[in-house]
Amino acid sequence: MKIYLVILQVIYLLCLIPWLPIWGLSFMSFDGGFSFYNILFVLIVSLYPVAFIVCTILSWIFRNKRKKTAFIINLIPIIWVAAFAFVLFTFNFS
Repeated sequence: MKIYLVILQVIYLLCLIPWLPIWGLSFMSFDGGFSFYNILFVLIVSLYPVAFIVCTILSWIFRNKRKKTAFIINLIPIIWVAAFAFVLFTFNFS
């Protein structure tokens, strides 16, 4: 379980490298004005590191007694990114 947690969290940490320019560029969505979808987009992109940190802490807390819970909690950032990419590439919010 420790190896699984460490490997996934290293992957999440490496995902923070491309996240920083994406986060900076996400503010360009306000160039056309403020709307609910623009604010939601920036909020979802901005909260990824918070989700990563919270899920990391919780999965390490639950790793001994609740292994299945730790496993599921540690997958939340992957689900976050996959769902965001699916919505971003599937729907056109112009």
